[in-house]
Amino acid sequence: MRNPVSRRSLLEAGASALGALTGAQAQNSGANRPNVLYVILEDSGPNFGCYGEPLVRTPNIDRLAAQGMRFTHAFCTAPVCSASRSALMSGRYQTNIGAHNHRTWDWNKKPLAAPARHVCDWFRDAGYFTCNLQPPPGKRGGANGAAGAGKIDLNFHSNMRNQAQFFDGYDWNQRKEDQPFFAHITIIETHKGPGWTIARQRPKAELVDPEKLKLASYYPDTPVVRDECANYLDAIALSDGYLGQVLARLEAEGLAKNTVVVVSSDHGPLFRGKQFLYDGGIHIPLLVRFPDGRRAGAVEDRFVSGIDIAPTLLGFAGIRPAAGAMQGQDIFGAAYDPRPHVFVARDRMDTSIDRMRGVRTRQFKYIRNYLPAVPYMQHNEYKEQNYPTWNLVKELAKQGRLNREQALFAAAEKPIEELYDIQTDPDEVRNLAGDPAQRDTLKRLRGLVDGFVAENDGLVRFEDPVDISRGCYRHLPEDPA
Repeated sequence: MRNPVSRRSLLEAGASALGALTGAQAQNSGANRPNVLYVILEDSGPNFGCYGEPLVRTPNIDRLAAQGMRFTHAFCTAPVCSASRSALMSGRYQTNIGAHNHRTWDWNKKPLAAPARHVCDWFRDAGYFTCNLQPPPGKRGGANGAAGAGKIDLNFHSNMRNQAQFFDGYDWNQRKEDQPFFAHITIIETHKGPGWTIARQRPKAELVDPEKLKLASYYPDTPVVRDECANYLDAIALSDGYLGQVLARLEAEGLAKNTVVVVSSDHGPLFRGKQFLYDGGIHIPLLVRFPDGRRAGAVEDRFVSGIDIAPTLLGFAGIRPAAGAMQGQDIFGAAYDPRPHVFVARDRMDTSIDRMRGVRTRQFKYIRNYLPAVPYMQHNEYKEQNYPTWNLVKELAKQGRLNREQALFAAAEKPIEELYDIQTDPDEVRNLAGDPAQRDTLKRLRGLVDGFVAENDGLVRFEDPVDISRGCYRHLPEDPA
C-alpha cells in the first residue's frame, strides 16, 4: 500500500539519520560512522516488481524497497552512461563541467575544476575508504558469476589523471580496521551484452513471455520487438540475483546494521529510451535503505535529479561539501528544497552529433532540438549493432509500414520544440508545441530551458567533423496563435 512521505517527516528522517555528522566530526568519530553502498543497475528504468512491473521477478529489489524508501520521480540528467555518471559522481550537471559528450576520449579528458570534485574525494577527506566493488584483479569480468564490473566511465579524470585513483581499492575488505567505507558497484547485466544472453539461460518458467508484454504505442508489434523487450526484463531478473549477492554479503559480514544502501540506475533502456530525453531514457529507479529500518516501505514522489545523488550519499556520513561545489542537494538534508522540475540534456552520442535540452515537470515534458534537420535515428553504430528494434523500425519506415505513432521517431527531421502532457500521453507521441491551448505552458517551459542553458552550457561545444549548418538551431518558431 502506498505510504506517502510528508516533507516534515522526510526532513526529520534526514536530520537524525545516522547522526548527521559534519565532515570535521566524521574524521574523529571512530567506528560509529555509517558505511555507504551505492549500487547502479545499468540501463534500467523502474521496471521492477515494487514499481508495478507485473512480468518481472525481482525479489531482492522488492525486499529492499519494503525495508527502505522507494522514490517514484527520480531522473538522470543525461540518457547515456558517461554523461549521466559524470553528473551522478560530481553532483553537477554534465553540461556545467564539460562532460556532456558521450564519450570523451581519454586523451581529451581533464580533471574537474575547483570547487567541483568526485564524490570519493569528499569521502576520503573524511577518513572513509572508497572502493569500486568488483572481483579481485585477475578474476574481473562482467557476467562471470560475481557481482560487480568495476565500471567507472566518467568524462573527466581524477586530479591525478588516472581513473583508477578515483577509488582506493576494489573491495571494502581492503580497508583498515574500523574504517568506514563508501562502496560503489555497477551491475552490468542489464546493459546490452553478455548479461542478456546469460539471462535467457535460466529455466523457461522464469523467463518473461514476450506475448504477455504491453508494448508502448511507438513500438511496431512484431516478434523482434517483443523478444527484445522481454529479454530486457529477463536481464533485470538476472541482475536482481547479483544484487542479492551483495546484500547477502553485507548481512553475513555483520555490515548491514551500519550500512546505508542506495540503488539507482544511470539511465533508461531500449531503442527509444537510451540516448534520448523521453521518460524511457531519463526516468530511473531510486531506493534508499537505512540500517535502522527508518521509513521502511515509504513511497516518496518528489522529484530527484541525478545531481542530487552525490550530496545525498555524502549526507549519510555527515559530510557537507564546500559551498558551490555541487549543484545538487542532499534530499534528506535540513535545507532540502523540493524540486518543481528536473533538467535533462542530450549531446554527442559516440559519433552521432546532436544537441537537445529538456525540462520535466509533474505534468509536462518540454524538449528543444537544436539540430532539427538531424533525425532522431541518425547513423549510430552502437545502436545498429546492439538493438534489433532500431534496425527494424528503420526498415519498416522505408517500406511505409509504420503507423503515425511509430513513424514519429523515424522521421527525416525533428521538430524544433516538443511538448508532451505526460499524464495523458505517457508514451510522448502527441506533440502539443503547436497547440494554442498550451501557449502559456510552452512559454513557461521554454523560459526554464533558456535559464538552464544560460547557466550550464558554458563548456558545451559541438565536435562535428562535417558541416551540419543546415540543421543548426536558429530561432524558436512563432508562438502558436
